[in-house]
Amino acid sequence: MNTHSSNTAIPGRRDFLYGLGAGLGSVAFSSLLAAENQGSSSVGKPHLPARAKRCIFLFMEGGPSHLDTFDPKIELTKRHLQEFSRSGEQESAMSSGKRYFVKSPFDFIKAGECGADICTEWTHLKERVDDICFFRGAKVESVNHPTACYHVNTGNRFGGDPGVGAWVNYGLGTDNQNLPGFVVLPRSSYPQGGAANWSNGFLPAQFQGTPLRPEGSPILDLNPPPGVTRERQRNNLDLLAVLNNKHLEQRSGRSDLEARMSSYELAYRMQTEVPGVLNLDGETKDTLDLYGIGDAKTDAFGRKCLLARRLVEKGVRFVQAYAGNWDSHDYIQRAHGSLIRSVDRPIAALLRDLKERGLLNDTLVVFCGEFGRTPDNGFRGGGKSYGRDHNAKAMAMWFAGGGTNAGHTIGATDEVGGEAVECVHHIRDVHVTLLHLMGLDDNRLTYYHAGRFKQLSQFGGKVIHELIA
Repeated sequence: MNTHSSNTAIPGRRDFLYGLGAGLGSVAFSSLLAAENQGSSSVGKPHLPARAKRCIFLFMEGGPSHLDTFDPKIELTKRHLQEFSRSGEQESAMSSGKRYFVKSPFDFIKAGECGADICTEWTHLKERVDDICFFRGAKVESVNHPTACYHVNTGNRFGGDPGVGAWVNYGLGTDNQNLPGFVVLPRSSYPQGGAANWSNGFLPAQFQGTPLRPEGSPILDLNPPPGVTRERQRNNLDLLAVLNNKHLEQRSGRSDLEARMSSYELAYRMQTEVPGVLNLDGETKDTLDLYGIGDAKTDAFGRKCLLARRLVEKGVRFVQAYAGNWDSHDYIQRAHGSLIRSVDRPIAALLRDLKERGLLNDTLVVFCGEFGRTPDNGFRGGGKSYGRDHNAKAMAMWFAGGGTNAGHTIGATDEVGGEAVECVHHIRDVHVTLLHLMGLDDNRLTYYHAGRFKQLSQFGGKVIHELIA
């Protein structure tokens, strides 16, 4: 704070902006702060030394079972089909009444030099466990799919807040002016909660995720209509910019208008850059085979993983790829077995490819769903169908690259896997740790909205230092 000779406090520029926050309106105010923080460049400055420059977030929608993937429980085998009645707080409406403990239908091994626990269905990923940090201490708050998806993806169970990738995009920007900073690779059907999982929320609209369609043209109208040249497009955009700026002069502070104008320019630049990034014809047959492209079982997610690698190579800051549906209330052996096989080879290929290209050290890869699953289930299908219910108290999650503690398993669940009991952390701490690895401080990465400064963690969290190398 500056002072003059009479020692009367004179507010500095930032203090002045803070004081004007309510009068200018939250969007205009935050735009000024963002401009001050980032200057004229689209790439912001990290708050602290970054371990990761980019992030690939693999979201397994539906709630993969930690008990049938990376967290084996001998006690469940001993108690298999033991009956009990659950009382008190219920996991969900489906978990009340008479219950039965259910053992995993899969065998487990100790894989790699680190001896990580992994189900034998992961025939490819078991070769990469020494690059992975498994975390068994995470908890969330919701057992309903939409609110749980929102919680993991945005920090807010009720939606409407920016996605994790939007916060990273806001804080760091993109390294490629011709591509979005946050790209989403969804399934043909969007996750529960829809596009709000990668929304910009209350941040300016340009920070939202850009979804690429899994079928057909990845982006509609990517190519200009027949007969329209690049020169003609450029002239049209220049004229449109003049008209839009006159319109904006009468509506200052409208971030949606500014974002729409910038999106026209970005779309124009993307017509040159995107086709080359999305075209996999330049990849070798060995690379395509590595990701399982061409195999009916692995082709879809293999393409997403390979595209994620190509996108981060080109400067995209945050890529989120969706797989599912892992909501196995019954027939878990068949359902989870099929799902594991569909993502196993592509994910292992992604980790190997990033490492061989020298990208894994500064690329953070995250694997998780919206919650875990319970060690018990009610009988279904005449008692022949074993599955698991939703579980917010324990979940499957791991990290690779980007400064994480490779070759370690952090935290633990109780003897039947019902609840995390060691190194226990709320999902907000996972978010804070992700930002920390990317050089961002959750307490400083804020945006003034609705009368207060908001952040990804909602009201603060702490870094999980055990996950960091």
